[in-house]
Amino acid sequence: MQIIKTLYLPSSRKQPRPPVARVPQTKPVLPPKPPSVSGSVAEPWGPVLPVAAHLRCRVVRQVTAEMVMLVGERVPLRRDRRRISCHVRQISMYVCHVVLQISLTDIGHSFGRDRTTVGHACNVVEDRRDDPAFDDFIASLERVVTSVFGAPGGREHA
Repeated sequence: MQIIKTLYLPSSRKQPRPPVARVPQTKPVLPPKPPSVSGSVAEPWGPVLPVAAHLRCRVVRQVTAEMVMLVGERVPLRRDRRRISCHVRQISMYVCHVVLQISLTDIGHSFGRDRTTVGHACNVVEDRRDDPAFDDFIASLERVVTSVFGAPGGREHA
């Protein structure tokens, strides 16, 4: 009976705990910073982008948003705002690719999206161009972007 008592009943004395080995705290090793390239922007979500592509995409997005607001007939409801911002982004991606001839990867990095998302946006806008009113809107937006940035894919040669 003594054996069962020692095995199953807790003793009144506490057993000393073994010492815990303390590991010295070390600072985490950060990855090296990308080399600074003159005329480029380093983004945390992607590689170093040429400033021209990044800024061109931002300008196209702003121009697209302004033109959509000019064409809009009413103040968008809360649920419509998200849809409108998605359409603005898709149209901007399409115009950047078609008019400015920026690669899908660079456009994706500029908008914080993947290149496949940019390809999908281009397909969606291309499918919507069957509507004459939408086609006129995209054509006018393409003319504005061409007049702002010059010849497609580069600067105007004067």
